[in-house]
Amino acid sequence: MISRLRYTFREMWASLSRNLTLTIAAVITSMVALLMVGGSLLIQRGFDNQLKLWTGGVEMIVYVKHGATEEQIALIQSELLSQATVVESAVHCDEVCAEKYAREVAFPNDPEFIKQLLPQIPSYFQVKPVDKDSSAVLRSLKTQFSQLPNVIEVRTPDDAVDLLGQLKDVIGVRIIVVSVVLLFASALLIWNTIRMAMFARRREIEVMKLVGATNWFIRLPFMLEGLLQGIAGAAGASGVLLLANDNWTSGVKTFPVNSGLRSFVVTDGYPIWVCMGMILLGALVGAIGSATAASRFLDV
Repeated sequence: MISRLRYTFREMWASLSRNLTLTIAAVITSMVALLMVGGSLLIQRGFDNQLKLWTGGVEMIVYVKHGATEEQIALIQSELLSQATVVESAVHCDEVCAEKYAREVAFPNDPEFIKQLLPQIPSYFQVKPVDKDSSAVLRSLKTQFSQLPNVIEVRTPDDAVDLLGQLKDVIGVRIIVVSVVLLFASALLIWNTIRMAMFARRREIEVMKLVGATNWFIRLPFMLEGLLQGIAGAAGASGVLLLANDNWTSGVKTFPVNSGLRSFVVTDGYPIWVCMGMILLGALVGAIGSATAASRFLDV
């Protein structure tokens, strides 16, 4: 058993060495394709974080002064809900909820700013319109709601926020399409690498068959070769993706607080899960490409 494994890995390495140029090309193509897949997932997550404030149809945020009493908060809520023809709901997020939101979404990469914010962090209401047609009317009430007692600010989505939503859909779809094309190209390159390796060793394969070697015994080194190429590409893409995400996160810290882009980061464990998925996808692409070629060109 050990001798068979040793033979399999030795033959796999010999095949990789003989087709070094094609191997490098397949690994680089896989890396670029998987990097685009992983990058698109992180971009989508960044858009989700940036737009999370407005999910669920929320069209207005009413910030309440820190330390407002329950009676004062109830008064603001009753005033908001009094616009029954426009406002469907006004959900209050207390200061504990606001702190969680600040840590996870608003300023996830700026703990120092959160420390400065916590002593006077405001609670807020998420105001949802009755329907899409009432959104414009709701926004027209911004000045009126701003003058309510203990209200410090009222925010509504503007054209930039709408544009972010459109960009999320446009960019996400196009990146995925390009990624699929590149993944197909990488599988094709791996397929061609295995084909060339089997062609170069056709005499050895004929001799192995004559002495009784099974098809799987012959295929296995070539299949492992393709699997390794896919995993190598995925590992390289994962490293680049993590470095790029860390660099972007550090750069976003320098953006102004009111820039509206400080939430466009992914700082939880999501990038690690993306990298794990990329490695599995890379292994799958490599395995499919090599297994297809090893089966197709075994009779040489």
